[in-house]
Amino acid sequence: MDAKAFRQLGAAELEQKLHDTRDELFKLKLRASVAQLENPARIRKLRREIAVGETVRGESLRKQIASEVEPAP
Repeated sequence: MDAKAFRQLGAAELEQKLHDTRDELFKLKLRASVAQLENPARIRKLRREIAVGETVRGESLRKQIASEVEPAP
């Protein structure tokens, strides 16, 4: 997924997607420690996907906080 796709998700969906991706990464790392993977580049791709998701989550949180704390004129 790219950042655009993450931004289209709701807060709960984004959290679920990040959880699922982290779970998949954990399982892949576990398999990599036991046997050779068919596609070892998948680990790197998942790590980057998590980073993009966390960035989008942080952006949305900052945007939400900024809208709640608007300066009084």
